[in-house]
Amino acid sequence: MKKKDVRLKGQLRLYMQWPIIMTVLLIAMNIWMYKIDRKGGVMMSIFIIIYAAIVGGLYFYNRSLILADMIQFSTQYKSIQNTLLKELSSPYAILMEDGRILWKNKRFEELFSNQRKEKYLKKLLPELNRSVFPKGEMDCVEKEVTYDNRDYHVELKKISIEGFSETEEILQIAREKEYLIAVSMTDVTELNAYIRENEAQRLMAGLIYIDNFDEVIDSVEEVRQALLIALIDRKITKYIGDVDGIVKKLEKDKYFVVISKESYLKIKEDKFSLLEEVKQVNNGNSRPATLSIGLGLNTSTYSQSYNYARIAIDLALARGGDQAVVKDCHGITYFGGKKEQTSKNTRVKARVKAEALREFIVTKDQILVMGHKVADADSLGACVGIYRAAAELKKKAHIVINDVTSSVRPLYDEILQNPSYPRDIFLTSEQAKGYMGDNTMVIVVDTNKPQMTECPELLKRSRMTAVLDHHRQGSTVIENAVLSYVEPYSSSTCEMVAEVLQYIVDDVKIPRVEADCLYAGIMIDTRNFMNRTGVRTFEAAAFLRRCGADITRVRKMFRDDIDSYRAKAEAVRMAEVYRKQYAIAQCPSDIDSPTVLGAQTANELLDISGIKASFVLTIYNEKIYLSARSIDEVNVQIIAERLGGGGHINAAGAQFEHTDMEEAIKTLKATIDRMIEDGDI
Repeated sequence: MKKKDVRLKGQLRLYMQWPIIMTVLLIAMNIWMYKIDRKGGVMMSIFIIIYAAIVGGLYFYNRSLILADMIQFSTQYKSIQNTLLKELSSPYAILMEDGRILWKNKRFEELFSNQRKEKYLKKLLPELNRSVFPKGEMDCVEKEVTYDNRDYHVELKKISIEGFSETEEILQIAREKEYLIAVSMTDVTELNAYIRENEAQRLMAGLIYIDNFDEVIDSVEEVRQALLIALIDRKITKYIGDVDGIVKKLEKDKYFVVISKESYLKIKEDKFSLLEEVKQVNNGNSRPATLSIGLGLNTSTYSQSYNYARIAIDLALARGGDQAVVKDCHGITYFGGKKEQTSKNTRVKARVKAEALREFIVTKDQILVMGHKVADADSLGACVGIYRAAAELKKKAHIVINDVTSSVRPLYDEILQNPSYPRDIFLTSEQAKGYMGDNTMVIVVDTNKPQMTECPELLKRSRMTAVLDHHRQGSTVIENAVLSYVEPYSSSTCEMVAEVLQYIVDDVKIPRVEADCLYAGIMIDTRNFMNRTGVRTFEAAAFLRRCGADITRVRKMFRDDIDSYRAKAEAVRMAEVYRKQYAIAQCPSDIDSPTVLGAQTANELLDISGIKASFVLTIYNEKIYLSARSIDEVNVQIIAERLGGGGHINAAGAQFEHTDMEEAIKTLKATIDRMIEDGDI
């Protein structure tokens, strides 16, 4: 290479050219000096000539020396750079696009000294395969891996080597693959340990309520009441104290607790055994005490943790108590709640709710009542009961119903054909939207899930909403309801509405057809008063009988036709007994109201000896509907919740968003297996 071909460039070249620039400036000044003083110009010319000679000599003399020094520095710098990379304390490697290791530093070799012969990264760390490699040029993939009991934070960066094949004579790489993958690993074992320790020590707030405090105290002699309370206090204090928690008694039946997340994990592992331990406290009380526990988890502030605990305890109480509910920013987790909550004989709550509902109704001009989709007798009966309450308060009311199934068709037709009712008593969802106004109240019955209502859009547009339901609340509830009357221990919503009617209007007069609707709802949900019946159930039925409900007429209305009866018999005949305890059947879908028939089939299967729970699946409206039933040995509600549904302890349901029956049955069996293994059922 010729010397003239070697040139400086960049900032260094500019720096070396400054003397030449200064010479040009001095010549310009010399010309100006000649115009002012010729003698001074001559003297300055001599100085410039001497300056230019010295600068030119130094430039050409030092140029070759500077070039030599720069080349030597560049060579040494590259060597130092390679040495530093090789001696880097963090493992570092360069890969081909297929994950083959091209180069690695000493720390990388030491880390995988036992597997030095492996040439592919996925053989060393299976998590780092081609599927996680960066795709774009600027992408940098970060991943946590564990190797030899140490945690590493790995960065995978794509390095472009475009034009490599044109300049490299030894190696040929396809143009579309002219890039390498740089892998750098950082040991974060200690950092992760500190993070886990900090997370484990994070405090969380909780609330513990005694569900049935008054009933338990009343069931024991007065001289033993103080000792019974002390025994319950001791159980709670000892249980929380064993996990290094703090308990503060707020009221006679309420406790505030503070525990660490590590303590919560211990409690979670034993599935909140405190719920069962308190039930075993016996000092002559005929009723066992039950607890509701609410905990707030994974929050940035302790005040937010307490707010989560408040929400959790309200949800636990709304679901019937005797369970623990844990709420965090990701969702809600339930523990316990395997047994039915004992119903209360007092009607104080019903009276209070009735008075509140009356106050809300009288402030509105119009009432829209709706139940759940695919309305059953309980849903329609409750809607009719609320319609009667609004009518007695001189308010115009309408019932929103879309699909009229065969199970409610007789009652629906009888009301529709009765001239004493307005022609627009029943509305579809589209019609109801036209009736919706600023002074309209929406009342939802027999469901507390917004997506299950006949028209969810009405809830979004309503400024005042009330809910009356007897199903356990789940994680999704109707928000901003001015009144929420949810009683999981009630046999049916019709029972609740029958009680409310007696307090909302004095000497209320219910027409016979409406009494039949309410009575039918109670009868269907209790299987002719065989399931979930209490004192208040029979009192509500007696009230309806006094209003003119005809038992014989109601029974005739709900008789099956021959096709439905045969379909039900065929489903029972083909039922599979899973694990010798669970009956699983498919109900034909080529009949009217297959979902209703599915529920009836599930009830029939419970009459078979040895069957603890029954599950019937049927296809309807391009979905698979599941009806789950039990008597008292299995909580089918928590099974349905795992499948995205809900309901009662002994009557629940769910929906599958497809029509693949084999997949649905497989999912149901897998859920049952998993819950049995975890001890949930």
